[in-house]
Amino acid sequence: MSPFTEARMHLAVELTAAGRHPAAARWARLDPAVLLSAPHHAGLVRTAARRGLDLALFPHTFHPDGGPLLDAVALAARLAPVVPGIGIAPTATVTHTEPFHVSKSIATLDIVSSGRAGWEPAVSRTQAEADLFGRKPAAAPAQLWREAADAIEVVVRLWDSWEDDAVIRDVATGRYVDRDKLHPIDFEGEFFSVKGPSITPRPPQGHPLVVLRADEEEALPVAARWADVVRISAPDLADAAHARDRIRGVVAAAGRDPDEITVLLDVEVHLAADRARARRDLAELDALSGAALPASSVRVLGPPTDLADLIGTAVSTRAADGVTLVPLALPPTSTSWPTRSSRCSPGAGCCAPAGQAVRCAPGSGCAVRSTTTRQG
Repeated sequence: MSPFTEARMHLAVELTAAGRHPAAARWARLDPAVLLSAPHHAGLVRTAARRGLDLALFPHTFHPDGGPLLDAVALAARLAPVVPGIGIAPTATVTHTEPFHVSKSIATLDIVSSGRAGWEPAVSRTQAEADLFGRKPAAAPAQLWREAADAIEVVVRLWDSWEDDAVIRDVATGRYVDRDKLHPIDFEGEFFSVKGPSITPRPPQGHPLVVLRADEEEALPVAARWADVVRISAPDLADAAHARDRIRGVVAAAGRDPDEITVLLDVEVHLAADRARARRDLAELDALSGAALPASSVRVLGPPTDLADLIGTAVSTRAADGVTLVPLALPPTSTSWPTRSSRCSPGAGCCAPAGQAVRCAPGSGCAVRSTTTRQG
């Protein structure tokens, strides 16, 4: 196991309003109005932070199924100042949006979160989503990911268009910024032409965390060049280990150190007192939606110890550097989420559900990056 993996066990959680299952809100008997309220979402993030998770991810789509979704970046900016102690990374779909605006939004999120922001660039695939904008048709994955690579480069270069000390606040001369420390980026690419500079100060981190999915071939070069965290889906840990090895290989081929990249395995999860209860819950969810929800990755249905065992095995066998928990149903009080033990000696519990200890790697420190501050 690499020193990077031994030093950290990473835990993220994907937070939708009620959970990934389309019937989650009805099953949990949530008032639809609650799903649009800031206190509800703040409570979810606060629970994740209290449990010691590293990163809260906010998914987003232009064409949601199963209920309305708030804009992920705007929601993250609302929650970040009031929930400390956890990284916050919303999805920003780059297919139909301008990278100049995305750059401003993520920089702002990093500022209001005091340097805890990340973002998950995503692509929009369907004609239905393209029709909402009316600017261009849906495209093939190869084109979508080339455009995503250009968009990410523009975003990062705009962050770098302000020098760290560009803001001077000179009262005597009435100058807020030193204009000599703002620089155009003059980007000319296949999809965008952006002059710059940004109109938002440089983020506290310099470059906020970049989270990318790498479940398809076309995404791999983009992840190899830009990702700090790579999300994968896999039906089992053997497939996850193969995907992680492949990602580390393309990262190395791109001239980067694979140990600086965190690979997180999506784990769909529904926790209950026992496996039978969890399976009954899922059957109720499927009945409410009228169809079974196929597993999109490894799935844990059972007590918290089952989840803890899977996380420990995934990290110890190098199937992943940690996991992204994807709750199928997410009631307001998620008391059975994993938490980190306050006692973590070699071989002792560092990632534990609801106060229970499980084994972790010696020296396990549990952070998301090299994820705090990265300059330049």
